[in-house]
Amino acid sequence: MSARRHVPPRAITIAGLCLGIAAPIPAFAQNVIVNKEDRPDPWVINGCTIAPKAKCPGVDLRHADLKNADLGGADLTGANLARADMRGANLRGTKLDGANLGGAQLQIAFMQGVKAKNASFIGANFDHARIAGGDFSGSDFTVADLEMVQAKRAQFVGAKFVNTDLQEAKFYEVNLTGAVMDGAKIRFAVFQDAWMPNCTGCPVHWQSDKPVWELYPETPAPQHDESDAKEAQ
Repeated sequence: MSARRHVPPRAITIAGLCLGIAAPIPAFAQNVIVNKEDRPDPWVINGCTIAPKAKCPGVDLRHADLKNADLGGADLTGANLARADMRGANLRGTKLDGANLGGAQLQIAFMQGVKAKNASFIGANFDHARIAGGDFSGSDFTVADLEMVQAKRAQFVGAKFVNTDLQEAKFYEVNLTGAVMDGAKIRFAVFQDAWMPNCTGCPVHWQSDKPVWELYPETPAPQHDESDAKEAQ
């Protein structure tokens, strides 16, 4: 009987590559439409000119490649931006009320002062995004990723955070009145001076002292005057 020869795994892998045998590659979670030409001028997608202060309510921009796009001050009310790639985009002051951004990529997007009431951000990725001063009242962030997001003084009145990743998020002075926080990851998140009355599941005792609305009951959410800041020092 002949002895069985041991073949090292590395040799098998190399042999497989030489024969064109490759391991199966998992499918991507989304199919983003990539621009075939480098930012045409004018840049028009489905009738919407991608530019600051664009007027495109209700436009269909699903799966659109909008990386680093400048849509500052644009009207995208009710737009469909599901799974759109908006990484690094300028959305400062943009109107997104009622818009669908489910699964959208918003990493490092600039969204200061955005108006996004009753919008859907289910499964969206806000990793490192800047959303300070934005109004997201009534919006749905179910299973969204808001890790390390900068959200100072943002409005989340009645918003939904179900199984949302809020790790290391900066929620300074945000308004979470009536919001729902169920199963959210808040490890290392900062809720300093956050306003949380009637919020279900919110970390109301995140601060070691009493909640901010008990310390300063005369101050309407989420405003804070300079005297309060001095007392906290």
